[in-house]
Amino acid sequence: MSDPVPTPTTFPGKLRIGEHTGADHARNGSAVALDPASLCTHGVIVGMTGSGKTGLGISLLEEALNNGVAVLAIDPKGDLGNLALTFPTLAPNEFAPWVPPGGDPAQVATDWTSGLASWGIGATDVARFRQQHPVTLYTPGSTVGRRIDIIGSMAPPSSPSPEALHDEAAAITQGLLSLVGIESDPLSGREHVLLANLIEAGWAAGEVLDLPTLVVRIAQPPMRKLGVIDLDTFFPPADRNALMMRLNGLLASPSAAAWNGGDPLDIASLLWSPSGDAKAAVISIAHLSDAERQLVMSRVLSKLVSWMRSQAGSSTLRVLLYIDEVSGFVPPVAAPASKGPILTLLKQARAFGVGVVLSTQNPIDLDYRAISNAGTWMIGRLQTQQDKDRLIDGLKSASGGTDVATIDA
Repeated sequence: MSDPVPTPTTFPGKLRIGEHTGADHARNGSAVALDPASLCTHGVIVGMTGSGKTGLGISLLEEALNNGVAVLAIDPKGDLGNLALTFPTLAPNEFAPWVPPGGDPAQVATDWTSGLASWGIGATDVARFRQQHPVTLYTPGSTVGRRIDIIGSMAPPSSPSPEALHDEAAAITQGLLSLVGIESDPLSGREHVLLANLIEAGWAAGEVLDLPTLVVRIAQPPMRKLGVIDLDTFFPPADRNALMMRLNGLLASPSAAAWNGGDPLDIASLLWSPSGDAKAAVISIAHLSDAERQLVMSRVLSKLVSWMRSQAGSSTLRVLLYIDEVSGFVPPVAAPASKGPILTLLKQARAFGVGVVLSTQNPIDLDYRAISNAGTWMIGRLQTQQDKDRLIDGLKSASGGTDVATIDA
């Protein structure tokens, strides 16, 4: 169980993420607060293990919710579930299930109560937060937490634009292929080209596809040509059958049920209550393999992109996407399924009031386009000169009025 994280509720219109400190490193009462709109130009949190990135991230998400901003958090480490640890009376019995054996729930409750009180927060504030902004923890591919339908339904995107249809079909295709261990170039790989065309053809016909339908159509596609080449020449029947068998394994596996059913992958229902209150959806992928993580990331983020493109423009922050420990999802060289949607969001989301915050230990692991598109930087201790140099390079690209020389000192 982590230490209490400050969740100030007395700073309306601002995201209060801490206080300044004096020479003695003690808080001096002068707030550090962000304008929510500043996160429309995205943010990066960097720092070595133990520097407080996750605690800062959770505080930022709580503040966003308190300001009516919906939160979509993707959690590769399994730490962001702490966002749901809200105890409305701060009584020992509420803490007891989360205290390790041998611990004292009464002492933990006292520590939390005094820690929160030092930030001007009491049980009433916690109860209000819990009631108004529920946090749901989803565990795709597992039945341990709340289920979410990742591959059971492949509904078309909410935006009817050709770009949205193409991007989401590509994300679904790349995620499915990575799950069965197939690397296929989106432009020339026959597996990718066939599956993406099958998905787009189904949507064009007004269908809501599912994986069983898609698998069956691999053997008998509803088109005779792909491009100008005859289908059987481009992708012979025997090879299509082999692909069909690989994907059928996803359906035949006993664990496949955990990927189907559950809450629909619908951004509006995940992030807002029927009454319009902002919610938090935390999607935990800590228990998944790398290929499964890519599938979840690509599906969730492509849905966010599609939803975003169906909305009117906004200069007000209304959704905050937070990805903890983003290393491996938007690397500088490779192109995993998650990279395309992340870069799309970094380039386009600002116009729709969607902010992206990425957290990482090592900035060297991020594509430079991700770093240079971030307008807000939260920097902790870095371990290597290489990481420091990469960070300084990114700041020079996006610094505006930042005194990079002072940071580099």
